[in-house]
Amino acid sequence: MDKLNKTAVLELLLFVAGEEGLELNQLSELSGMSKFACEQQIERLVEKYQTDKESALTIIETAGKYKLATKDIFADILKNYAKTPINQSLSRSALEVLSIIAYKQPITRLEIDQLRGVNSSGALSTLRAYNLVEKTGTLEVVGRPGLYETTEFFLDYIGINNLSELTEVDESQFVGEQQVLFNENGEINENQ
Repeated sequence: MDKLNKTAVLELLLFVAGEEGLELNQLSELSGMSKFACEQQIERLVEKYQTDKESALTIIETAGKYKLATKDIFADILKNYAKTPINQSLSRSALEVLSIIAYKQPITRLEIDQLRGVNSSGALSTLRAYNLVEKTGTLEVVGRPGLYETTEFFLDYIGINNLSELTEVDESQFVGEQQVLFNENGEINENQ
């Protein structure tokens, strides 16, 4: 390890980790560097990417993990790529259900249905298949309905570290389909 460039080692680990990313303690363990040294090397990588106009990469931290990502300046290009039919994955109804769960968790399917005014089982299944929500328990009432919450992957999906970073909304915004908290691209609607 002594002969290898420490910054390159972290870059390699983040590249291989992909969307999963790595926590600081994982980077430390895998690289053989102290957590402090890893933080310094990550700062160097961030600075390197910021100053390199020929690189599309940067380092981000979401859900307590560091990830190799693309610079914000390339967002429009990636949005256009994501709009291609092969990359469209979440329907409007799935995004609505995801919004409700994000803000009201833990919540049952019946509560989601009541808020939306329509059956949400299909959208809920889709969100579970994409690992954006998960069943975290049951409500202690007759029938023991499942309780759903967002996953760590959800935080990564929308690019935040924790739920407190969600845009604040008024409770009245959860009535019917009057309010869409996420747009079709899975981004938080800022103008709501």
